[in-house]
Amino acid sequence: MTVPELTLNDGHGIPQLGFGVFKVDPEQTERIVSDALEVGYRHIDTAAIYGNEEGVGRAIAASGIPRDELFVTTKLYNDDQGTDSAFAAIDTSLTKLGLDHVDLYLIHWPAPARDLYVDSWKALEQIRERGQATSIGVSNFLVPHLKRLLDETDVVPAVNQIELHPYHQQVDVTRFGKDYDIATEAWGPLGQGKYPLLELPKIVEIAGLHGKTPAQVVLRWHLQKGHIVFPKSNSRERIAENFDLFDFELAAEQQAAITTLERAGRVGGDPNEVN
Repeated sequence: MTVPELTLNDGHGIPQLGFGVFKVDPEQTERIVSDALEVGYRHIDTAAIYGNEEGVGRAIAASGIPRDELFVTTKLYNDDQGTDSAFAAIDTSLTKLGLDHVDLYLIHWPAPARDLYVDSWKALEQIRERGQATSIGVSNFLVPHLKRLLDETDVVPAVNQIELHPYHQQVDVTRFGKDYDIATEAWGPLGQGKYPLLELPKIVEIAGLHGKTPAQVVLRWHLQKGHIVFPKSNSRERIAENFDLFDFELAAEQQAAITTLERAGRVGGDPNEVN
């Protein structure tokens, strides 16, 4: 099964479907990521603050998969924002991952109270120039944060990874991204189980029509929206189910029915308040 690849604004490709390891137990990470790689995932999304980069690295090393067939993302956390500390942070992440570069390095949050995300972005520009990251981007940035980066720095982020699911679609942020060719990655694509998304009648009905699960239908909605998405699970069965998205397509009216579920229902942190 071939996962579609999108082209970022810097010319590099990214698999549209990946595997996330947010809140994956560091002791279980190697096993779980190994399962994902065996299922067929080649895009792994981690972060320094997750505490499981080492497990991701061990799974990659044990897989035998050529490095150029993998896409690995990690993130600069708030405590490490700033020029010198960003350089130290990428060195630490690469050591833990056992890699000489990541495919994508993100500023994890704008952390506006720290007011260091512009300086951090300039550091990421240098990290990219050094070859420690192929592409660079941001995470949880809202339109004002993005506008400031565009005004005060030289490189447009390749990606903005944001909370995005049917209840919280961040239309203003995704529209801004399209205007500036910033790809949108969706974290928490299934709402993190914090509302009964997979029991909603519209979702259940569409799933029944396709002989798919509600989760598969929502993930397919993301893909057809053009989002880059990386569901997570500790279960190999669910990991495989979340990968099985390419033998069906939602009709336009089914896509629209899911889109109408929007209700500004954020389930994660507010980017203006996480510091």
